Amino acid sequence: MLNTTARPDVNLRAAKELERKRLKSRLKRNASLYLLVAPVIIWFIVFSYIPMTGIVMAFKDYAPARGIFGSPFVGLKHFEMFFGSYYFGRLLRNTLTLSISYMVTSFPAAILFALLINEIGNLTFKKTVQTITYMPHFISMVVLCGMVREFIAPNGIVNDLIAAFGGERADLLSVPSAFPPIYVLSGLWQQMGWNSIIYLAALQGVDQELYESAYLDGAGKLRQTISITIPCIMPTIVIMFILGLGGIMNVGYEKIILLYNPTIYETADIISSFVYRKGLFDMQYSFSTAVGLFNSLTTCVLVITANTITRKLDSSMGLW
Repeated sequence: MLNTTARPDVNLRAAKELERKRLKSRLKRNASLYLLVAPVIIWFIVFSYIPMTGIVMAFKDYAPARGIFGSPFVGLKHFEMFFGSYYFGRLLRNTLTLSISYMVTSFPAAILFALLINEIGNLTFKKTVQTITYMPHFISMVVLCGMVREFIAPNGIVNDLIAAFGGERADLLSVPSAFPPIYVLSGLWQQMGWNSIIYLAALQGVDQELYESAYLDGAGKLRQTISITIPCIMPTIVIMFILGLGGIMNVGYEKIILLYNPTIYETADIISSFVYRKGLFDMQYSFSTAVGLFNSLTTCVLVITANTITRKLDSSMGLW
């Protein structure tokens, strides 16, 4: 009598062969899509993943003549130096102060602005307001910081307003306590309109019949906003909030280094600008890499924690 039971290795080979045929079929069928996404994948590999090998520098005393892998291994030496230095507390405080202050003001401002824009009935006026508020986002950071310097100069418009209300003119970029408001308000002016775009897109997906039903029940605009609009765009708000938390430690150093000076390091110097100075000017490559790695790991932990808490509160929300 013949044995009808197939051997496991035969079944495994047949399954692998079938999977290869399916893979070839998918590649052939979606070849144009794969070609379309290939440049993006190559860009990330070349400029994001390959440079990650440089993280090894954080654990070595890097010497250009020896290269990354030829330099002596020193373990956590650079991390201990950073955590034990005078700068650690100041940098962490300034980074969190500037980032949280900006997030607390810009995050609700973008949502509120989007809600207000959405209520404008005149299409021409609506587009005009949107264009005016989007424009600062496209201004070069160098030009924008130059404009900020002109605005807050001793003879600038800001000091004119201060003098009009009985105050004294001053070089505000030499006053440590003035830097956080300057940073936050200039960022709000630059990004509020642009940040509202995603909320405006989310508002377009709200079912208009809900508003009609609420209107028939006697709900006014404020009640409709609280009971319909906000809950409908809440998933978008949550995702943007998580992404915002991920950026708390990554305050843009470009604007900082274009505005600050040694007299206001006490409130203006942040982790990113510190890495920039130590790495490029003092040529302490390993030390600056260690500081940057600490910053990146902290950011990663913040994103994962925020997403986990969000998923615990509502499983339908979150980044993943």
